[in-house]
Amino acid sequence: QVQLVESGGGLVQAGGSLRLSCAASGLTFSRYAMGWFRQAPGQEREFVAALTWSGGGVYYRYYADSVKGRFTISRDNAKNTVYLQMNSLKHEDTAVYYCAAGRPQTYYSGSDYQAWGQGTQVTVSS
Repeated sequence: QVQLVESGGGLVQAGGSLRLSCAASGLTFSRYAMGWFRQAPGQEREFVAALTWSGGGVYYRYYADSVKGRFTISRDNAKNTVYLQMNSLKHEDTAVYYCAAGRPQTYYSGSDYQAWGQGTQVTVSS
């Protein structure tokens, strides 16, 4: 039974920062790719960031163009936790953010992930 529990969302003014956390259980954490997706009101779910593992302790990070340079995905294997550090937040970043785990063939495809968190609301004021 894989479970992902998210935290860290909230209300922040434009230009501010937030760090989202996703604590995982029921899986061998270091062997799974982790991703962050978001869904704004009235919009489709979109890819935000992913961290994949290729073996040998090598990890790769990927970002959507809309967040590249502002967001950073990271993981702490000892804590079974993945993070999304969000800096220079914009109003258009407002969305429900979801953590996902799996073994995706395509890191930006949500359908390739097997487990999802409950989502955490991020609201950025103008």
